[in-house]
Amino acid sequence: MSAYFLENFGCRATQADGAAIEQQLVQRGLTRTPTPADAEIVVLNTCTVTAAADADARATIRRIHRENPHCQIIVTGCYAQRAPAELAAMPGVSYVVGNSHKGQVASLASVVSHGPVMCDSDHIDVKRDFVQVSQLVSKGEAPFPFVGDIFAHTELMAAPVFEGGARTRPNLKVQDGCDNRCSFCVIPFVRGNSRSLPLDSVLGECEALVAAGYREIVISGINLGRWGRDFPAPARLETLVSSILDRTDVQRLRISSVEPMDWSPELIRLMACSKRICKHAHVPLQSGSDRVLRMMHRKYRPWHYADCIKRIRAAMPHAAIGADVMVGFPGETDELFEENRRFIAELPFTYLHVFTYSSRPGTAAEKMPDHVDIHLARERNRILRDLIAEKNRAFRQQFVGRVLEAITLHGTSDGSTEALTNNFLKLHLAGGHFPNQLVRASITGLTQTGLSGELLQ
Repeated sequence: MSAYFLENFGCRATQADGAAIEQQLVQRGLTRTPTPADAEIVVLNTCTVTAAADADARATIRRIHRENPHCQIIVTGCYAQRAPAELAAMPGVSYVVGNSHKGQVASLASVVSHGPVMCDSDHIDVKRDFVQVSQLVSKGEAPFPFVGDIFAHTELMAAPVFEGGARTRPNLKVQDGCDNRCSFCVIPFVRGNSRSLPLDSVLGECEALVAAGYREIVISGINLGRWGRDFPAPARLETLVSSILDRTDVQRLRISSVEPMDWSPELIRLMACSKRICKHAHVPLQSGSDRVLRMMHRKYRPWHYADCIKRIRAAMPHAAIGADVMVGFPGETDELFEENRRFIAELPFTYLHVFTYSSRPGTAAEKMPDHVDIHLARERNRILRDLIAEKNRAFRQQFVGRVLEAITLHGTSDGSTEALTNNFLKLHLAGGHFPNQLVRASITGLTQTGLSGELLQ
């Protein structure tokens, strides 16, 4: 029985894809090993959202090949979709599988470990197929082209991925791909057009997770707010959320990132009124400058975004509200950055994910003039991180002396328990407690990045 090692890079969607691949590997009789040094087959499920993500994948390939030169390395994911020839040329890489063929990774691993097998009624000849793929890649004619058409017929890989060592808070991907064409983003080219997991499939996954004992489920996607728009009879995200609440026994549901134009009044009202939905809204911003948003080809203006955030805060006074923000976009002057900083300062954000712009091959932004010096961009990143640290501390401070709901995650080295509150705050809970438990805690103080508290009996 062959041993495999699988490593995921990047976002929740990639993590969920990796969980599906891992299920398939186990079903085909392979066993997981905790380190790549002992594996015969290594699967690397890559990200390509930034140049740093590409570099991490390449460094991992080199390290694994150096430490275990006899293993077969299969590279899949977004980097594999974007630059298959680049990866195929690296020493140690045996096979490159784009996102369009990610569902066949387990079959390929079986071929490598056990010899030719039947897969989807097609006999796979690995050596023959790999030679053909390499030749097509060199001509720019690979079977995973940089277009969306092939994704329209690619089935979503539905499998939950678990966050935290105790396997709590399963993350269920219900949507993949994106129909937007933001000028900085390569993801639509490597994940294709938006497509949704059917409602009955989502409900089935949720029911299975509830039956397995999980209390909180996180629903996510590449562009989650577009769930259902690709159906013959289009549906909306609020339909999915209300159906999960009405037709399953999920105790706590957390909604992942949703673009500002998809926060409908109905969705906000549903989140605010249901005790089973976490009070946590992640609303990607990218920039508070109107000019920068236009250069990014984003579909909203700052005043639209601000109105969305204010409606969420009015409906849920104690909710966590976060955003993705990019600094150093081509053409971002000192004045435009200051416009962005002021916009963020004026809104009730409780956390931010601040990114420094990274040029991606094939995107419109790559060809734009006036790229920002990397050192200046990093300084802008620091300024926004310092700003949000102050806002986050003020947000946390208001809960000292109050009672919050939380889910226990795992124990810590000092004998306490790490938990996550309903409104997305890290909670250092006194004493040892079982993971995956919904609890009520009295908040006693602040930690460096979260809260401290005691369990209420």
